[in-house]
Amino acid sequence: MASRTRVRSTARNTLLLTLTSALAALATGCGSTDSKGDGGSGAQAKRGKPVVVVTTTWEGAFAKAAGAQDVKVIVPQSVHHAPDYDPKPSDLAAVASADFVLYAPFEPYAAKIKEAAGSKAELVEVALDNDADKVKAEVARLGKLFGTEAAAAKWTASFDTEYGLVAKDVQAAWPGGKSPAVVSQVFSTWSAKLAGATTVGTYGPEAVTPAQLAELSAKKPALVLDNAHMSTGTVLPDSGARQVEIVNYPGADLDLLPVYRNAGAELKKAMGKAG
Repeated sequence: MASRTRVRSTARNTLLLTLTSALAALATGCGSTDSKGDGGSGAQAKRGKPVVVVTTTWEGAFAKAAGAQDVKVIVPQSVHHAPDYDPKPSDLAAVASADFVLYAPFEPYAAKIKEAAGSKAELVEVALDNDADKVKAEVARLGKLFGTEAAAAKWTASFDTEYGLVAKDVQAAWPGGKSPAVVSQVFSTWSAKLAGATTVGTYGPEAVTPAQLAELSAKKPALVLDNAHMSTGTVLPDSGARQVEIVNYPGADLDLLPVYRNAGAELKKAMGKAG
């Protein structure tokens, strides 16, 4: 496994180094400035219209919520595990003209992309978590960084309204009017909070061990909230718990709100069957 990882890493580094010279030439050819001597993207950033390149739709949705209008997503939605993606020349060209490059800690190639592209963009690590409070804090932070605080505040107000409606709807579906006991994958705990569920245990991101299986099954959860992007199959077989696949990544429209609506619908469906 380690050798395969080294081979993949070596191949990716070779690709990035090979493209560096070509992108440097591209940057030279496209490096015109305005009358004040500022690059076009830099001027946009100062006007609160930053050019933002993001690794996935998840970071893209955070950027859009924060007020960014010019957002380029590198990793296609068809790629289930972002760290396995190998950047293309067009990806690096996009980075070369960006004001900001947004990435997550588990996407280690982001810094190499920026270096290979010769970009002066600011590399911004985003804490990807759909917990409502964490989302709002991150959107506010990005809005301040982009100079789009007003847009970020407006989005947050609409988010609070929508989140409240979804949470109320899901919690009205509690079996017997009682908060269900759930086991959550560590990156899906936000959905338990949305449902007002009682979390009796968590697992992951590693596969559940036999000891964990026995421990979690003994908690007698009604639901298992799995991570659709890292699923290893049925988590607690023979436990009687109904498994719900929670999707964290937004769609191509970079809209976070459907993530909550869809999770709410799946939770209601599962609780109805569990009841």
